Amino acid sequence: MALYGKYCDGMYVIAHRYLKDTAAAEDAMQEAFIKAFKKLSQFKGDVTFGAWLKRIVINTCLDSIKSKKLELQSLDEEVFTIVEDEINWSVADETMVSEVLAAIDELPDNYKTTVKLFLLEGYDHQEISEILQISENASRTYLHRGKTKLKEKLKHLRYGTGY
Repeated sequence: MALYGKYCDGMYVIAHRYLKDTAAAEDAMQEAFIKAFKKLSQFKGDVTFGAWLKRIVINTCLDSIKSKKLELQSLDEEVFTIVEDEINWSVADETMVSEVLAAIDELPDNYKTTVKLFLLEGYDHQEISEILQISENASRTYLHRGKTKLKEKLKHLRYGTGY
């Protein structure tokens, strides 16, 4: 119960980022805790318990999304390009975090999930490719296209690229 008490609020916030519905987020969080407790012997300590649990919560949320037939839009691997240059992103001081999060939620599912995993959760392209079962090039392409669409959506908020 001590582990649950320590991590439940933070894991709920993560689950709610993906599922938006309070009940669905609570269910996913509970399911993730059950999975974690059942697999506690597999926790090696190479990352913090919180990071390990967070990954389980995210995977549980993604499984829930997939089971509801909200499949990620697939793209033909041939259309992917390797994105080398990351755009220099800056947000005007008066831009609210809630406005950015709302704009992310308006992205197409494949871009939205990749942008959340990269920008909000801090996963790299290798980790994202494993979580979403896509190539690293697909992850880079989704992120690049997602950021481009995000920039367009936030233009009215004086969201700039640092030019």
